[in-house]
Amino acid sequence: MSQAVILKSNQYGLHLILDKNMPFPSLLEAIVAKFRESDKFFKDARVAISFEGRKLTGEQETQIIEAITANTAVEILCVIDNNPAHEAYVKEQIAMQQAAMQMPYADGGTNFYRGTLRSGQTIESENGIVVVGDVNPGASVSANGSVVVLGSVKGNVYAGLGGDEGAFIVALDMDPIQIRIGSVLAKSPDKTFVRRRRKRKLKENKSIPQIAYAKDGTICIEPLSKELLSDI
Repeated sequence: MSQAVILKSNQYGLHLILDKNMPFPSLLEAIVAKFRESDKFFKDARVAISFEGRKLTGEQETQIIEAITANTAVEILCVIDNNPAHEAYVKEQIAMQQAAMQMPYADGGTNFYRGTLRSGQTIESENGIVVVGDVNPGASVSANGSVVVLGSVKGNVYAGLGGDEGAFIVALDMDPIQIRIGSVLAKSPDKTFVRRRRKRKLKENKSIPQIAYAKDGTICIEPLSKELLSDI
């Protein structure tokens, strides 16, 4: 690669193609320099971001996001795989979020939180909540309504805390330590997690958004679909 960092725009945000051999500290400096060059063009932009060219750890992705936001006016909403299904889903959810932010909250409305929740961080909502980012191990999200995470769930998520077992949890990557819906509690790798419908196919397609819901005293996790949402 002639350039350490190539920056491209796409339908939902920005796509970074990264040199796979450059030491990460040097790569981080190159990313900041690239964004500073384009700061006027992307000024006050609110975007999702994706990466290509090298495998990044969660900590490295976090460092990149923090470096971009600390040195530019760009606001990173979430990190997305370079995957068409994710792109369409996230674009729709961000559009819904932006539309909802233009309206006052009503009873039973939805709150929004932008940013990755790290270990020790907790957020609570008296309504439903959309988290635009990841829920890392040791972090917790609680809501009286449903919870939608535009990112990975690897921590604890509690929906329907007021006793609503009709609430649900949606995430782009569902791998929680513990989830609770109403009075139904499940811990990973506890067998109370029931992954239904084509277990093998689901395992092979982790990029498919997934939904968790309570049924007959268990937590069921399935690929997200309009048909399934209408049945819950």
